[in-house]
Amino acid sequence: MINRRTLLAAAGAGAIGSALATGTARADSTITVDPSKTYGTWDGWGTSLAWWAKVFGNSAEYADVFADLLFTDKTVSYMGSAVPGLNLNIARYNLGACSWNTVARGSGTVRMDPGRIPWHKQIAGFWLDPGNGTPASEVWNWDADPAQRAMLLKATQRGAKSELFSNSPMWWMTNSLNPCGATQQYGDNLNDTYRRHHASHLARVAVHARDNWGVDFVSVEPFNEPKAGNWWTGYAHPQEGCCINTAEQKAVLALLREELDNRGLSATEIAASDDATFAQAIATWNDLKNNGGHAFVDRVNVHGYGANDPNADAQRAQIYNSVVSGSGKALWSSENGTADADGFRMAEFLLADLYALHPTAWAYWQPLDTHPDWAMIHFTVNDGQDPTQGVQLAQTVNTKFSVMGQFSRHIRPGMKMLHTGVKHAAAALDETANKLVIVVANNGPRTNMTFDLTRFSTATGGQAGVVHRWNTGVGERYVRRQVTVSGKKVTIPINTNCVQTLEIEGVAI
Repeated sequence: MINRRTLLAAAGAGAIGSALATGTARADSTITVDPSKTYGTWDGWGTSLAWWAKVFGNSAEYADVFADLLFTDKTVSYMGSAVPGLNLNIARYNLGACSWNTVARGSGTVRMDPGRIPWHKQIAGFWLDPGNGTPASEVWNWDADPAQRAMLLKATQRGAKSELFSNSPMWWMTNSLNPCGATQQYGDNLNDTYRRHHASHLARVAVHARDNWGVDFVSVEPFNEPKAGNWWTGYAHPQEGCCINTAEQKAVLALLREELDNRGLSATEIAASDDATFAQAIATWNDLKNNGGHAFVDRVNVHGYGANDPNADAQRAQIYNSVVSGSGKALWSSENGTADADGFRMAEFLLADLYALHPTAWAYWQPLDTHPDWAMIHFTVNDGQDPTQGVQLAQTVNTKFSVMGQFSRHIRPGMKMLHTGVKHAAAALDETANKLVIVVANNGPRTNMTFDLTRFSTATGGQAGVVHRWNTGVGERYVRRQVTVSGKKVTIPINTNCVQTLEIEGVAI
């Protein structure tokens, strides 16, 4: 959630013709799917809940609509249109850093300085004051953040698993007393006195969620873009954030493992470090390996905001080779966002991630957003004292929503990710159902693409060899058609500026 509109300015709302310019077919071509090369078992698709969940989580009119649109595969009525749900299965819950009480400090008292953070991005934490540090004391408020918690429960009820993550320690744990950054450039903003407090806040919320909300977080992420110190400086950016160097990250990671274990959460994984770019993630991982902090990390989370870097593909491959192949750690692409209402730039970056980064989960930052091009569903909000007053929703969803569905409705948890050898196509195998899913994008002129399945022992298709396929492109949103398998090969026509998904039954290794 770095100032992504600046970092990815070049990833604007252009057509797919410019968005998918690299590695995409321009003439009839054959793609060989190779089941002998695999890249792990798919964990799922996700989204972070704050900030949109603070606005809509308690909405009598829209909370269940959005919960169904995002976390089920139901066809949902939105603004009079029938919209197939995305079927996301990962909800990232943002542990907030804000509170509005007075805290004793030294011989006086202090209050949070919110900087320029607008109201709907001020997310409440639960530990209001260090006090005596016990969860039962008056300095804890377990009723905080009701709207985001309500959406977390709705996601859980619909089968989603959850990750707990922090954009910043509680404001009173920071040196600046400000949850959106330090006073000086690249300044570490976690006060050393409160390292264990930060770890304890995360662990206490995790155990409280398990015991009281029925939410068992699969992982806890204590940092968010901690190397992006130039962003979290001088309260310049209107969102929570905190620069934390890798030496301090190691200390917090060790304390977090202790705090989780001491509360009976030894099975809860620790993820780190949610760096904004691939280059930053590489630097952080190398530092953590050098100082021993990597030992406390079960899964590496990385954000996709460095996708415009000319070395992005090499950086993706370096992360995969260092983390997954080299260290045996899991890997998620935990936050992504693009300024393209049509979603085709998003598809390009997503396919590039599946081609070279090989994460086992992929999450979009804000499917509901106040920026019309970053959003899948756009809304505007009054950032006065109550953002629920004056909220306006777009009458239609952006095409990006349907492009996301081409992936998330079909590549499902438990599938094995396979090798295609090209950047514009991804493949996943459901070994139980003997079903192969292929998602492909085309930016060139109308063409025929053939998928060679001769390396599978069987590849028959459904009854009479039928293969269902879904298309999103110019003038079409998630339209279903069909082709047939012939001699373990499937050929599809695909128009320019399209993303297409195939489900091929009767496929086995």
